[in-house]
Amino acid sequence: MKKNQKNLQKFGLTFVCLFVITNIYSQTTSYPIVDTGEIDFYDNSSIISAPTKSSAFYGQDATYAGNQPSYTDNGDGTVTDNVTGLMWQKEMGTKINYKSAFTKADTLTLGGYSDWRVPTIKELYSLILFTGSVRGAVAIDKFIDTNYFNQPLGDTSIGEREIDAQTWSSTQYKGVTMYNDSTIFGVNFIDGRIKGYPKYQPGSGNTIPKSMYFRMVRGNKDYGKNNFIENNDGTISDFATGLMWQKADDGQTRNWENALSYAEGLELAGHSDWRLPNAKELQSIVDYNRSPSYTQSPAIDPIFSTSSMVDPDGVAGQYPYFWTSTSHLDGVNPYNSAVYIAFGKAQGQMSGTLLDVHGAGAQRSDPKSGTASDYPTYFGPQGDVRYVYNAVRCVRNISSANSVTTNKLQNEPTISIDSTSGNCYISLHKSFQKIQIDVFDSVGKSLKQAHSSNADKFYFNLSAYQKGIYIVILTLDNSITSRKIVW
Repeated sequence: MKKNQKNLQKFGLTFVCLFVITNIYSQTTSYPIVDTGEIDFYDNSSIISAPTKSSAFYGQDATYAGNQPSYTDNGDGTVTDNVTGLMWQKEMGTKINYKSAFTKADTLTLGGYSDWRVPTIKELYSLILFTGSVRGAVAIDKFIDTNYFNQPLGDTSIGEREIDAQTWSSTQYKGVTMYNDSTIFGVNFIDGRIKGYPKYQPGSGNTIPKSMYFRMVRGNKDYGKNNFIENNDGTISDFATGLMWQKADDGQTRNWENALSYAEGLELAGHSDWRLPNAKELQSIVDYNRSPSYTQSPAIDPIFSTSSMVDPDGVAGQYPYFWTSTSHLDGVNPYNSAVYIAFGKAQGQMSGTLLDVHGAGAQRSDPKSGTASDYPTYFGPQGDVRYVYNAVRCVRNISSANSVTTNKLQNEPTISIDSTSGNCYISLHKSFQKIQIDVFDSVGKSLKQAHSSNADKFYFNLSAYQKGIYIVILTLDNSITSRKIVW
């Protein structure tokens, strides 16, 4: 509990407030997206101070707070995710093959429960945190909360790299990768990626099963299932996640900085609060039952429209990679890459041949900037295609909040901040019997508190404090909502 509280306080929220908020929110959505954990800001090559609105690099992952990660160690070998309602194995044990994983899940009675299952790729990806970093084949910080989960490294004594510690899901790729390999999707919590991995040992003729790590899950069987509604105004709502999406990308590709700027400037369907989705938000709309080779379509529900392109071999029918707002700390310069999701083939060039090496629905990363004429290039042992100029599909919250909001709040509070003076204004658009407003800095220190029984407007000033991220917690009668503000 104390470790959890300490971790949450660095996001500017006390454990009590966050626990209440996330649990209320989880009751209103079947598929709440857990935040990536990113709180630092980056340009193309370094950590920077928080960008102000309309400035370069505004709108990246750390600008917006979502459902902050919150876990409970149950003391019986299980860990509960307080946001998703999923319960997880704390330990994974040794690597096993795909078939054996289902046998293990069916016979597992950990914590006195017998309804364990092999997680889907969307369930598994809910655990990833982009506070991790890696330098080539050497792990620095893992992409999972190691205060709660045991995540082994690859065994270097037998020739593995540290990053050879992938965790498999139950999701099989609707297609083949590499050299016509049957493929299973997994998350690498060591290097921060989703890839499709061969189900069988290469060269065995699909006869010798390959082994990976598995972490079993139980609870919330609706997690990862979308509930899309066509709004007939160029937008799609997903009432499972509480997110609204741009129905069609605009057919243009951009570097990361320009992708952020485009999303922040978008006005669509009467809304101007669009943003570039973070990695976990964008992955939530992947349809892993679809792929270019299986359904002749991108891996997304056909309610969406997706532009097409020709691949580096000049073959039509490929789909662009889509940028996210999340930086991926990997490489010699850990700040120069950002996450993308491949809704089409996640291609790579191996032995001079262009292949679908990781499957539609993979999550990898590209350099944030570069000269367009220099790309595509190929990178890594599977020759991942790097485009750098990628597509954009914008997102906004269905409610007007930029963070967790309870469904009991009607006519959401408006919070605005003057980036020059530090003046922050809060307007309430309905009456409440009891009002309490708490302001925290990024390490959880309480700065200000206000109480009222009638007022509908509040004001405070942050000019005495250094610029950065602040969290405002509003207790309105029996409801709680939070906002992240950047001064």
